[in-house]
Amino acid sequence: MPLASSEWTIDLPNSHRCGNDMSPYALRYGKTLPLETSAALRVLLVHNSYRQPGGEDQVVSAEANLLRSYGHEVLLYQANNANIHNQLVVLGQVVWNHQSFRELRALIQQYQPDIVHVHNTFPVISPAALYAAAKERVPVVHTLHNYRLLCPAATFYRDGQVCEECVHSRSLLPAVLHACYRQSRLTTAAAAMTLTAHRVAHSWLRHVAAYIALTEFARQKFVECGFDHGKMHVKPNFIGRDPGVGSGSGGYALFVGRLTEEKGVATLLRAWKQLGDGFPLEIVGEGPLSPEVRAAQLTMPNLRWHGWLPKDQVLARMQRAAMLIMPSQWYEGFPVTLLEAFATGLPALVSRIGSLAALVEEGKTGLQFESGNASEVACNVRFLFSNPEILQQMRRASREEYEKKYTAEANYATLTGIYYAALSRQYELSGPHPKEQGSRQIPK
Repeated sequence: MPLASSEWTIDLPNSHRCGNDMSPYALRYGKTLPLETSAALRVLLVHNSYRQPGGEDQVVSAEANLLRSYGHEVLLYQANNANIHNQLVVLGQVVWNHQSFRELRALIQQYQPDIVHVHNTFPVISPAALYAAAKERVPVVHTLHNYRLLCPAATFYRDGQVCEECVHSRSLLPAVLHACYRQSRLTTAAAAMTLTAHRVAHSWLRHVAAYIALTEFARQKFVECGFDHGKMHVKPNFIGRDPGVGSGSGGYALFVGRLTEEKGVATLLRAWKQLGDGFPLEIVGEGPLSPEVRAAQLTMPNLRWHGWLPKDQVLARMQRAAMLIMPSQWYEGFPVTLLEAFATGLPALVSRIGSLAALVEEGKTGLQFESGNASEVACNVRFLFSNPEILQQMRRASREEYEKKYTAEANYATLTGIYYAALSRQYELSGPHPKEQGSRQIPK
């Protein structure tokens, strides 16, 4: 039952509760902890989706479906960048969007969620979402899909390499001077202004009960930059449906992702130029470097470029591939592509940088190489193609890694544990929620 305007979608379940028909936890909210962790919760997801849907949008959808499958009630408040028609209007709202604050507060008052789970508020929704939840005394859980709260570009990447200048200098001016976000000083200044204003206001310190970092590397990076380690939890991404193990009989290496500089596409093409004709490579994806890949395909008979493909076709190619190549040159979050590879039993060759170095175990679930080193990529590819017995061992280990760490069941237990930690923190800080005749009384 969607309620929509030009920029907003509020996705409500067909049979929702409101008024005094409270969720099980809400009815007990004034009682003494510990909480009953089997209780069904009402969760409000808040997400600013992207013009080109990617892994972050997939995770939001997968978590919503996961929670619903376990009996929880999920509402989705979503803005879409594709509906932005006036950049100047958005730039004026990026620090504080009054419309999102009013709409979210009204939604919370009407449907009374137990948790507000924020995924992304940039650029349309804005951190006003945190204040809407705080006004209604509902704890916020915030997933850190990227480094947006530390870096105006969200990537820690500039001029072909990792950049943490704004962190080390304790100033966001370098990002503005270098036009790090979308190669625009204006839009970078808007992002920097948002970070500065809400750092001064302590918005992310005061109004978030729990953070979800996707990896231990990311958790440490945020803690180093001043975030409360006691609020920081690690929960990896997951995939909602197990695609099943493949045969790996296709005999080709596979790259899946946006064709951008930070994904290491240039390194990949240089490596395959060194390898010659005996090592097939298939590339799935589109992006700014599509012309370079198209040109390379004309001169490399061992390269096939498919462009963008539907998810089922991507998974089918993973099941037949021999290895996945991830030559990233930046700090990846937790690529859904890597999870899908493990689920299909596909080992990965990855750059030794950021989270990837910890996610892929050298010699077990894949191999690592120096970021940007095409010769080392080529050497690793030759090694695995020349040692099929080692490749088969890695295939089994990759699938075992998925079954051990990244199933929906394991992810659900971690996610709900974080939700109850946030509820406990809110209870300790605020005490029982005001109640009137057995239901919540909304503070004015």
